[in-house]
Amino acid sequence: MLHTLLSDDLPRSRLLTALLVAIVVGLAIAPFLVSGARALNTAATICVFIVLVASYDLLIGYAGIVSFAHTMFYGIGAYGVGLALAGMGPTWGAVFTGLAAALLVTLVLALAIGLVSLRVRALFFAMITLAVASAFGVLASQLSDFTGGEDGKSFPVPELLTPGFKLLETDVLGRAVDGRLITYYLVFLCSIALFLFLLRVVNSQFGRVLLAIRENDFRAEALGYRTVVYRTLANCIAALVAALAGALMALWLRYVGPKTVLSFELMTDILLIVVIGGMGRMYGAVIGAALFILAQNYLQAGMGHASEAFVAIPLLSKALHPDRWMLWMGLLFIACVYYFPSGIVGKLRGPDK
Repeated sequence: MLHTLLSDDLPRSRLLTALLVAIVVGLAIAPFLVSGARALNTAATICVFIVLVASYDLLIGYAGIVSFAHTMFYGIGAYGVGLALAGMGPTWGAVFTGLAAALLVTLVLALAIGLVSLRVRALFFAMITLAVASAFGVLASQLSDFTGGEDGKSFPVPELLTPGFKLLETDVLGRAVDGRLITYYLVFLCSIALFLFLLRVVNSQFGRVLLAIRENDFRAEALGYRTVVYRTLANCIAALVAALAGALMALWLRYVGPKTVLSFELMTDILLIVVIGGMGRMYGAVIGAALFILAQNYLQAGMGHASEAFVAIPLLSKALHPDRWMLWMGLLFIACVYYFPSGIVGKLRGPDK
């Protein structure tokens, strides 16, 4: 059963298995394990980023495609659902209409980018995707009447997902079964399903052909595989999953804006997580996203406590000042790259067979 669920791609490492189980179980019980909006928001963000990073790893890690347009597809999914709910009202019909429109736009753009750009060299393809993503970000910022511009747009969600909705009158394990809890588990379960889908893709015949193309596209072409078709399909699958991740984030935040779903900083975060977790190793998305989002949310606060604890040592106290959290974040990333050149999962799992 587990072999089937994980597409016969088991972690092959006790420590890696323990880490993956701890993360999944932690996310599954997060609403009952922690209190406060920040902690639950962190858990939901980890769920969404696991899917977003895994979809990007399908491109860069398995197909060898360097794209900077991934956040554009993520943003299309978020804006599709958000604008539909803002314009049509808080109904499930609006959710599915916006999602369908977003997936259609995503598919058309992914096909266009794939067919036109994947025929050029990797560097030029990366530049083309960067230009397209930048243009889309500018467009979202300029169409303020439609998208809310730089300020973004808040929108209502269906009653089932509102904080005021209560499914049960009594609490369960000290936690009210309200719309926020329902939304969290919607995000969690959809993220699990999308990750397992991507795991199935990379462990299929299609995934093995992508690896062959990544290693030597000329040889793959000589063997009869149409590399442009495979790369275009990979681009479309990754883009559609990214759009679904964006839709989940929009439902969770009840807000969409350029800085939240379209910023270049988000693209660099995705790249960092892929490198930390392990490029071309789907489980790396789980480990990398959990570590990165936790560090991003709690490293600054932790440094504040450490700075106060070492107040008797002025030099150390100043070095640990919360304002320097980005410095320490960078040092942690350098340490990860140095000690885990193939990513954390690559180090723990060993070479793929």
